[in-house]
Amino acid sequence: MKRYDRLREIRRLDPERDFLRVYRITSTLEFPWDTTRALELALYRTYAVPSIGRLLAATGEFPGRPQKRYDDTALLLDTVLEHGFDSESGRSAIRRINQMHRSYDIGNDDMRYVLCAFVVIPGRWIDSYGWRRLSDHERRAMAAYYRTLGRHMGIQDIPSTYADFEHCLDAYEREHFGWCEGGRRVSDATLELMASWYPRPLAPLVRGASLALLDDALLEAFRYERPHPAARALVRGALRARSKAVRLLPPRRTPHYARHNPEIKGYPNGYVVTELGTFPARGGGCPVLRGPSTESPAAE
Repeated sequence: MKRYDRLREIRRLDPERDFLRVYRITSTLEFPWDTTRALELALYRTYAVPSIGRLLAATGEFPGRPQKRYDDTALLLDTVLEHGFDSESGRSAIRRINQMHRSYDIGNDDMRYVLCAFVVIPGRWIDSYGWRRLSDHERRAMAAYYRTLGRHMGIQDIPSTYADFEHCLDAYEREHFGWCEGGRRVSDATLELMASWYPRPLAPLVRGASLALLDDALLEAFRYERPHPAARALVRGALRARSKAVRLLPPRRTPHYARHNPEIKGYPNGYVVTELGTFPARGGGCPVLRGPSTESPAAE
């Protein structure tokens, strides 16, 4: 197999009909590391919307148990990707997410915005730091995948195209990004979590590198100092150097799912999908900010 063979395979598929297959190839074979980092950034961005950051802080889960929240979020969402919407596991994962969110008064606009983030931020990350840019087929398949996921979660007025997702995300951030004490607490906890994955002496470097990847709108919303231009250039240059090195490697032969990520640390002996997440009726919190709108019941 040659480096661009899978891209040729993708272009032979119908991105509207075969969106699950295309998105699996893109995220688990072509860009698994980039997809993980981009989805982390996508979720992180949502904390800068005060209504979202405030809720996540109020549950106590992200500030109090960030590793479990990270693990459960990644595993629930990835179960759908790995097994599909019509599988027993995929339905169980969606049901778990919906059950958690029924316990909170979360507006449809916030739900739709987070859905947009999971489409647009990976696309922008891969175009900037992936070993190649995304193809039009891949963008269309990503949009179709998340439209389907959003419908299963009861989200209303979902954008139709990748460009529509971009427009919705950018407009929402311009209107809603702002300071919120709760959002800052969740942001700080997330940065500390990411630093904890590395040896302690590297923690300041990891935090600095993470901040160097944030755009000015995010930094202002969280009231972080703007990194020095040299730090930004160094971090982003390192990511682009990595992309050039990856381009020279042979293509991945086996898919890499979230459960394979070393950052998933809470389930060394395996997990059961129906037991992931929290159970708000028992006093727990909300591990992912996606779910049904308050205007209509969620599908299962």
